[in-house]
This record gives sequence, structure tokens and C-alpha cells, in this order.
Amino acid sequence: MPVERTLSIVKPDGVRRNQIGEVYRRFEGAGLRIVAARMLQLTTSQAELFYEVHRGRPFYGDLVRYMSSGPVVAQVLEGEDAIARNRQIMGATDPKKAVPGTIRADLAESIEANVVHGSDSPETAVREIAFFFSTTELCPRA
Repeated sequence: MPVERTLSIVKPDGVRRNQIGEVYRRFEGAGLRIVAARMLQLTTSQAELFYEVHRGRPFYGDLVRYMSSGPVVAQVLEGEDAIARNRQIMGATDPKKAVPGTIRADLAESIEANVVHGSDSPETAVREIAFFFSTTELCPRA
């Protein structure tokens, strides 16, 4: 399996409820390395730009408001098949449909306040990583 990098975000609900360490524990326990991380609060404009792909969908405005409502922690995860592995660790977007033991099944409050975001493809990962990090901010592979 190829070594990949993917973007993950601990969303405002996860930060507010002090779940960053638990989320990181799950990533690292599954063999993913955190090669870059930062805490920030997205402006409305930044959230609109980041979620541009969803513009026009009924949930877009609520998503932008939610993602700019408090601090988030963005990180780049690296490992074999990192994109698929991260998505498996996160679980389904709707925590009611997520497999027990996944982040969303165990920690999420709702479909919106579902603790984490993760890139869904290699192309999306490249775009999303570049949104938050320059190449000089990514730690080199060990």
C-alpha cells in the first residue's frame, strides 16, 4: 500500500469538548503519523472557500457557520493508505450510522457536530492540505 498524506480537522465541537487528545490517540493507534498540526479559528470567508465544493447544497450555510463558530485543529496525517484508513477511523458522517468504535460513533453529538473532517480522495487531500499548510510546514518522512 502506498504511503499517503491526508488532511484531518478536529471540528469546533471536538475542540470545545476537549477531545483533541482522544482523536489523536485513535489516529496514532491506527498507525497514522501526525506530520503537521495547527489550531486556528476559520473566518466565514475561509470556511466558505474551504467548503466551496458544497456551495448550493442545503447544508452549506449551516456548515460554514458551524466551522467558523470556534477553534479547529487541522492536521496532516501520513501512513499507508492514510486516506481510507482515516475515513475508517472517523466512521460515517452520520454518527447514528457509524460503526461502534469509530470516532463519530463514540464521540459525535450530531451529523453536523461530528467531531472530525477528513479528505475523501487523493486529489481532495492535496487541495485541503495546501489550504492549511505550506510544504515547508510538513515534517519530512522519517
